[in-house]
Amino acid sequence: MEKILEEDFRIVGCEDSDKNAVVTPTITYMKDAWRRLKKNPVAMISILVLILIALVVIIGPFIQQYDYTFIDPAGKNQLPNAEHWFGTDSMGRDLFTRVCIGARVSLLIAVVCTAVQVIVGAAYGGIMAYFGGIVDNIMMRIIEVLVSIPYLLVVILVMMVCGNSKGSLLLALCLTSWCGTARTIRGVILQLKSSEYVMAARALGTPASKIILKHLIPNTLGILILNTATSLPSYIFQESTLGFLGMGLQPPETSLGVLISLGQTSMQFYPYQLLFPAGILVLIVLAFNLFGEGLRDALDPKLRK
Repeated sequence: MEKILEEDFRIVGCEDSDKNAVVTPTITYMKDAWRRLKKNPVAMISILVLILIALVVIIGPFIQQYDYTFIDPAGKNQLPNAEHWFGTDSMGRDLFTRVCIGARVSLLIAVVCTAVQVIVGAAYGGIMAYFGGIVDNIMMRIIEVLVSIPYLLVVILVMMVCGNSKGSLLLALCLTSWCGTARTIRGVILQLKSSEYVMAARALGTPASKIILKHLIPNTLGILILNTATSLPSYIFQESTLGFLGMGLQPPETSLGVLISLGQTSMQFYPYQLLFPAGILVLIVLAFNLFGEGLRDALDPKLRK
């Protein structure tokens, strides 16, 4: 029997010097986080629910083709039926269309407030941590002053001065919301500031703004993503609470909080006018919270394999 020698084989796909090397696939931090997130069924179901709700609130009013401000006294307080899926309110307005518009307004306010919180907080915290010294002390004192003012007092003052409008509500919610994010980013960047790549960038004369935006802030991306996921339901709940208490948007403007406030007045005789907007609010907040918990587990570097 002829003996088989090593020279009889030819290695394909690598150089001779690397034929004994063990090749392992490289995976980035974000790819690994997404891999772990996909293995969490609760988080994935929450994402699907949020996508479905977003589609419904966007295209829902076009399906029913009712104006959410149209008043029909002859059709008031109708139970849910084929024509009005969620029934009508005490003025004959289609409740399904109003819930879609209200959820759209609440989600839009939450997205804008979260974007302002993340952008302003990340920039403010990055500047504090990078320059340090007297700059850090002054900017931290400003945050402490803003945080010491009661949140409800800020909202009342802003709404009294600027009126009950979407712009006023956004200003009231965003005025001090970024302070917590700024503190978190400051602590993270204080640790990153002593890294070798930051010291090398300083030695090469890289401007401070470029170091903050290109080297420091991107390394806090995981924290910012988690902060975004947990802030969205908080803003939705805050807006709904203000609307329910009469300090948010006022009719004819609508939101989930306004609808819940109007529904509780007729809850005894027409409970569906309260249950539908309240159910949508609970579903949105619950989905966001479950997704945030799954995202927190996925972004935890201690769980990375």
